[in-house]
Amino acid sequence: MPTERVKTPGAIAAACWFQVGKRITVWDAAFKPDTDDIRDSPALAVAHRLHRLGAAVTVTDPQALDNARKQHPELDYADDPIAAVQDADLLLHLAEWPQYQHIDPHRLATRVASCKVIDGRGTLNVATGREAGWTYRVLGRP
Repeated sequence: MPTERVKTPGAIAAACWFQVGKRITVWDAAFKPDTDDIRDSPALAVAHRLHRLGAAVTVTDPQALDNARKQHPELDYADDPIAAVQDADLLLHLAEWPQYQHIDPHRLATRVASCKVIDGRGTLNVATGREAGWTYRVLGRP
């Protein structure tokens, strides 16, 4: 099955098999890696929008959770990216944090409700993920 192309971040809600009441995990809160700065964070904008559309959204980030909690208390937060995907219907990988690239997709598959991921950075190993049963959509790639 080919990777589906999603052209813009604004198309994420339509592209993420979205239905009201679904659980969505967002891997990212900062506007770039290696910072806790959330000013103009596209990931938090997406998380907030999905929440407003009726999703239960859990956000994780290695450094920016405290700031994100202050700005978006309506979202759920998890310190651990693996714990964050528990029972998720969709994973949004919106960060370039290197630690996310090294998480075993087989391990994640045992925790999620549905093995679906939108890779907004194109940094996950699609072949390995597919071997683990994941369905991928990658922003900006055919």
